[in-house]
Amino acid sequence: MTPADLSRTVLHAVRRAVDENALRAPVPARVRVERTRPGCSGDYACAVALQLAGPAELPALEVAQILRERVAAEPGIGRVEITGPGFLSFTLDAPSDSDLAVLDAVREQGIAYGHGGALRDEILQFHHAREVRAAVTAHAVRRLLVSQGARVRITCDEAGDPEWSRLGVTVDAHGTPPVPLPRIRPVPAGATAGELLERLGADAVRWGLLRPAGHDRAPLGDDLLVQGEANPLFRVRYAHARARALTRGAAALGFTSAADAAPPEPPARPLLDLLADHPGVLLAAARHRAPDRVARQLEAVAHAFFDFHDRCPPLPSGDEKPSAAHRSRLALAEAAGTVLAGGLSLLGISAPAYL
Repeated sequence: MTPADLSRTVLHAVRRAVDENALRAPVPARVRVERTRPGCSGDYACAVALQLAGPAELPALEVAQILRERVAAEPGIGRVEITGPGFLSFTLDAPSDSDLAVLDAVREQGIAYGHGGALRDEILQFHHAREVRAAVTAHAVRRLLVSQGARVRITCDEAGDPEWSRLGVTVDAHGTPPVPLPRIRPVPAGATAGELLERLGADAVRWGLLRPAGHDRAPLGDDLLVQGEANPLFRVRYAHARARALTRGAAALGFTSAADAAPPEPPARPLLDLLADHPGVLLAAARHRAPDRVARQLEAVAHAFFDFHDRCPPLPSGDEKPSAAHRSRLALAEAAGTVLAGGLSLLGISAPAYL
């Protein structure tokens, strides 16, 4: 069971409680579940009972008990506890099944992992100034929203800079809109697209413009081109390239990945958690019009990938024979590479297989 599955399960329990008249409260549009903090009980926690207590005119602990009765027997859930003032704490049945579900989803969906239909009913239009950072940000916001099912139209004050096409930017129309529209207005880059492209190239320009939050200045120095760990863009792209190299190396040794070949090792936990959280990050980035959230997620995945790779090598060394552990590690490394490629694609940045 993935976090998204658990969220839907809890939401279904709320609907059942309302339909059965056990709760008299509006059903929320979605239910948020989060991983429990270190030292706390269970795998995930949810505060929906506290959210519903006021409208239901019941103590939060009583609401939590009503929901607990309807969630505890659901497949994939081993135990449901009520903690604190009314939090629901979930321990998943056979945690490895949850991990397998994440890896299977990445394998099946490829770089579209994390895309969904949560915003399929939304038709949105944004407007921006004739400025390169605003244009690139609007383009990335459009891609994020479309990945979640929305339909999006982008307009600009004036005809776009011809150099924007080299950054993959498109504008649907230009001119002053007849009615006020939501504007995308990050801190300007202070340079034209042509100037930035000549010095940095398209991928580094897009990363440099999108990685900082919109209200922060975009650092656009030559360090974006450094081929080393100090450059987050290089580290993200190198992690992807390394994951692809592992697949090629395994093929040369005559084996392939198998997610269920061995139980996950403790060093795999941070990377597995990040992959499980990836769909939620994409949806939040789309809702908040914040592509910088995707960039930070990719940096975290790359960091966790290298930590896992160094502590649990996916390829055998020397006379060592490929084992079930190697096949399981390779599956996780390949999933990380896929998530990195998908995230970079949403930002409009290439993900080379060789670097």
